Amino acid sequence: MSDALINLKDIEKTYMVGQIPVHALRGLSLQIDYKDYVAIMGPSGSGKSTLMNIIGCLDVPTNGSYMLEEKDVSHLNDDQLAAIRNGKIGFVFQTFNLLPRATALSNVEVPLIYAGMPARQRKRRAAQVLELVGLGDRMHHKPAQLSGGQRQRVAVARALVNEPSVILADEPTGNLDTKTGKEIMALLQELNEAGNTLITVTHDPAVADRANRVVQLVDGTVAKDTA
Repeated sequence: MSDALINLKDIEKTYMVGQIPVHALRGLSLQIDYKDYVAIMGPSGSGKSTLMNIIGCLDVPTNGSYMLEEKDVSHLNDDQLAAIRNGKIGFVFQTFNLLPRATALSNVEVPLIYAGMPARQRKRRAAQVLELVGLGDRMHHKPAQLSGGQRQRVAVARALVNEPSVILADEPTGNLDTKTGKEIMALLQELNEAGNTLITVTHDPAVADRANRVVQLVDGTVAKDTA
């Protein structure tokens, strides 16, 4: 039994587009250890998004096994997958995905509501994580009152709040200018150095350069894995 955080073995994912099968992943195997910082790259259609969805328990493979903390999550039902997503995985999206009418504090609280944490404890934990990402003075602002970089920091705080096993960042600097993007990359690097496991999907070599490993996908399989 591997003691890796994530162990993907012979993962296949096939979608049907009408009557035509589309093979998004073709026997992909990948191991990611605790405290790793991995960038996943590859051309359009290489399987990056499909792999991210499977690692994030947003989808299940057609064939193969996915072990997360030595638990097989390959064939769980929707409710079981939702529980794992909420407890084990923190998501950071290119488009932030914040609730527009909610404050930064309320946005960060959302995963804790699903986890059933009492309100007072929830607010304290959300405030603590917003301080950690440098937004202690902005926690009562709504997304429209924040810059793009601040919104992405709120998204990072929300990803961290449940103390997940792994943070998945999908093009985390894609909607940011160069300077702000560098600030978010520096923040993600700090989180990794503090012990968080980080996987980022990116087409940007500058983002990938921050990672300890770069995994290149081509045609739904690992073409190169460089530490």
